[in-house]
This record gives sequence, structure tokens and C-alpha cells, in this order.
Amino acid sequence: MDTLLQVNQLSVSFYSRDKEVEAVRNVSFEVRKGETLGIVGESGSGKSVTARTIMRLLPSPPSMVKGGEILFQGQNLAYKTEKEMEQIRGREIGMIFQDPMSSLNPTMRIGKQIEESLIKHRKLSKTEARREAIEMLRMVGIPYSEARYMQYPHEFSGGMRQRVMIAIALACRPSLLIADEPTTALDVTIQAQILHQMKELQLKLGTSIILITHDLGVVAGMCDRVVVMKEGEIVETGTTEEIFYSPKHPYTIRLLNALPRLDEKKKPKPAPLIKRSAEDRPLLEVRSLKQYFDLGKGQIVKAVNDISFEIRAGETLGVVGESGSGKSTTGRAILRLNEPTGGEVLFKGIALNRLNRGEMKTMRRYMQMIFQDPYASLNPRLRIVDIIGEALDVHRIAGGKKERQKRVEELLDMVGLSPAHAMRYPHEFSGGQRQRIGIARTLAIEPEFIVCDEPLSALDVSIQSQIVKLLEELQQRLGLTYLFIAHDLSMVKHISDRVAVMYKGKIVELAESEELYENPQHAYTKSLLAAIPVPDPKVESQKTFTAVEESSKVDPYGLERSSFVEVKKGHWVAVAEG
Repeated sequence: MDTLLQVNQLSVSFYSRDKEVEAVRNVSFEVRKGETLGIVGESGSGKSVTARTIMRLLPSPPSMVKGGEILFQGQNLAYKTEKEMEQIRGREIGMIFQDPMSSLNPTMRIGKQIEESLIKHRKLSKTEARREAIEMLRMVGIPYSEARYMQYPHEFSGGMRQRVMIAIALACRPSLLIADEPTTALDVTIQAQILHQMKELQLKLGTSIILITHDLGVVAGMCDRVVVMKEGEIVETGTTEEIFYSPKHPYTIRLLNALPRLDEKKKPKPAPLIKRSAEDRPLLEVRSLKQYFDLGKGQIVKAVNDISFEIRAGETLGVVGESGSGKSTTGRAILRLNEPTGGEVLFKGIALNRLNRGEMKTMRRYMQMIFQDPYASLNPRLRIVDIIGEALDVHRIAGGKKERQKRVEELLDMVGLSPAHAMRYPHEFSGGQRQRIGIARTLAIEPEFIVCDEPLSALDVSIQSQIVKLLEELQQRLGLTYLFIAHDLSMVKHISDRVAVMYKGKIVELAESEELYENPQHAYTKSLLAAIPVPDPKVESQKTFTAVEESSKVDPYGLERSSFVEVKKGHWVAVAEG
């Protein structure tokens, strides 16, 4: 196969007033025509810096290419002027960024944003560019493309915005597409659709792809060859089969071992060392809980629509479903962070909806929450000692200043951080460390019940496994009870005793963890399981079924989902638009 891109001994550094940070060191790889190359590694490994250097998108200063070549179709991009790169970006090399909302102009209509590159690079007239933009929207699977052409980014879901980014990146039929973590923030079903779309378009257009990701399950189903990066260096390169079946480097082996797999049996859960509550009755009972939001003009969103379940002391109940299914709203309604519209929540037999503000404040000592984004939930202006100590102050648990400091240091040690970190600020920590700080703050007042709201979504797979292990150890040691909210079904299986599947505000299935995964009953549950990328190149193509949504109502802007029909392997299903 002909080589399209060749990177030779690339080194990139960032400079500040007092030091140099070597982000990429002597990186070399090639991309062949028509292939997909995966670049994997944890945050900080240099994946995105490498991609942005190829596109020449890093500002200089503070960045500087210290050495090496970037040969694209025989041209060394490292020495191109900005004006020359403007002719290459978009036309020859396209890029899909990680966060589509921050990459799209919120003040411009979607269609105009696709037209920009068509007019600049392909010299199309406005009429031709409009026609081509609508066709690109149709090609990436956006229904009613003529109507959606006139909409703004905020009117699209996360998955649809990512499809728009693909349409923009491929509008000029580039030879190379760089996809930088294109599915990180997406649900597993939307992720499957986006990856399928990219693969189909690659076959149609013959485009080569560099896929940057930390999800090895995605790599198994998408990539021909894989580059593994660690701390700015390439530690291993090989075909996908070589990397998965015969990894050589300890770091690659560690990444593969960190992956939770659906086909692995769940390990037995150790008995808690202490019992905080009686096991003969539920610790938490949720009865006909409702959470509606009034958008005005007669529009009511039924985010949580009459759900009931219970959680026993020491148990972990997993809640899974796509974004918008009502998972996080359920967690917030249970803790009365949002005032429920209807139903009741009982904690140790006490109806929380009947408590006044002072009584609820007292009750919150026993019910806490770990939030999804550890950085957004930590005050950037406070030191860690005050972030954790604040909960002690509010509930008047710590005595004097020395006792407060000692308790904070004990909590940091409990979650695997050094007590010396207490005087630092949140920005001085990695994502995994910030999540540990969030857990320490939650544990400060010794709660019995914790709502874990997507605590792993922003973390690398190896860091995810560390946090899950920490949560399990704390549960055994402290006798904790969890409501574990996530869209990663693989991880949920291994941490949960039972799993509830939510769809459009309702629980459509609730069963023991192993039973749900081995014998799912509801078609929506089957569709979630089918969409999970399997970290095995040979298994990935062996899906037994897929779920196709039926529509109960069609409007000019998309489909209202109502039910699912199962499609067996080897069968066809016809879906008529309109």
C-alpha cells in the first residue's frame, strides 16, 4: 500500500518562563492509503499534540517543533507557511475534534458552516455549495437534511453535532481524516452509529483515518494498525491483532487488562467489614417518582416518569441508559437537589419529601453525591484542605483547626492521595486525582448512601478501573450503599449487584447484574448491549443482532422514539422515511 503520511522523529515541546515540557519525543509512524491507524494512550500521552502538530494547529509560542518531519504526499508540513497550510487543511486533511459544541460556531447555521470549506477549497458557487452541504448532511445520516441545514448547533443532540463535524471534515473529500476522540462524550449507541458512519464513508471516499482514542474496544472494531503512546513516546506499534493478542510492552498489557469485558464473569463481592444498617429492609425506597420540567407554551418534559425501585443496605444498584433517559435527574430527585414533581423517596423509612429545609440538611449527612465532572464540582479558588473541610464545617463534625486538618489528611490517604496534596488547588491535579478528591469530600461526613453520577465518564480506561476498585474497597471497608449511574454497561456489570435500564424517563428492565447481561428481556436493553464495542478484533464483527427504532411520530426535525424491533443476524429490515 502507498504511504500517504509519514511522521519521522517528531519532537514537540511547550515553553513557559521557567521550564520546558517535552510533550512529544521522537515519534515516528506512517499512514497508508485507505487504512485506519489507531493512536491510543492515556491523557497526557501526546496523542492530541501529535495530531494538532500534523495539522499545524498548535500556537507557537508556547509550542515549538524541535525536530522531525511530517511528510504528507511528499511535502514536509513542518516547514509550510500558515497560508500554505490553509490550502491543505480541509481540502487535503480534515479533522474531527473531541467536543463538537466548542468546535462549531454557535451563531452560524449548520449549513453555512459546511458551505465555508466548499466555497473556499472547491470553488463552488453558493447554490452548488448549498446543494452539496445538504447532500453531506444526508450522507452522514441526518434525516430531513434540508430542514436541519437551516438550524443552529444548539438545536442538535451531541451525536448529531458530531455527525455535522464529520460532514464538515469530509466535505472536500480529503485524503486523510484525523478523528481526535470523536466519541468520548457520546452514549454507547450513538458511538456505534458514529463509528459505523465513519467506516461507511471511508469505504465510499477511500479516505485514510487516524483515530485517536483511549477506548481499545473502539480500536478493535475500527483500526488496521495501532500505535500505543505513553508520556510523549511510542512504546509499541503493530497490527490490531498483534497489539490485542501478542502485546509486548508492559504499558500496552496494562491498558488491555484494565478493560472491563461483558463476556467475563463477575467476581464475587466481598462481605462488608461493617454493617451500617439492617439488611432485612431496604435502605432506600423510591415509589412512583416523577420529575417533570415545564418549558412553557404547554411543553412538559417528563424526565422521570413514575419509576419505583428499592436498594438494600450494602448493595450497588446500577442505572444505565442513553443521555436524556432520566438517570441523573433520578439521582438528583432522590437527594432533593431537584424538588420531585410527584412520588416519594424513603430513606430508612423516613419520607424525604415531608422534611423541612433544616431536617433535610441533617439528612444529607447520610446521603451524598459524587458528581460527573470533578473539575466543575470543585471550587477552583479553594485549596483541597478547604474543599474537603467545608463539609466538616457545615455539619459541625470537626472540632478545632488541628482536628479538621487531621481528618482531611486521613481522607486523602483513604482515597490514595498524599496528605501533602492538601494545600494544592484543583488545577494542579489530573482528572483521576480530582475525582479522588471529589470522593474524599463525599466521604468526609461519613454517609451511608452515595449517588455516583457518571463518575467515570471523563476518565481514561486505566483510571476508570482504579476509581472502580477504590469505590469497591470503600464500600467493603465502610459499609456504603451506591446508586451507580453510567452509560458504560461493561463497567456497570462488574460493580453492580443489580442493574436498572432507563429509557425516556421509565425503567424498562431491572434484574440481577449477571442475569441482565446474559438474558436481556427488553429490546432497548439488547440494543445497548449490542452497541458496546468488544475489545477483540475477531469478536467485534460477530454481533448477533441490532435494534432498529420504530417511530410513532415523524416531525420536520427528526423522529420521536417509541419502541424497538429486533433484527436477527442475517436478516433484512426495511425502514421507510416519512
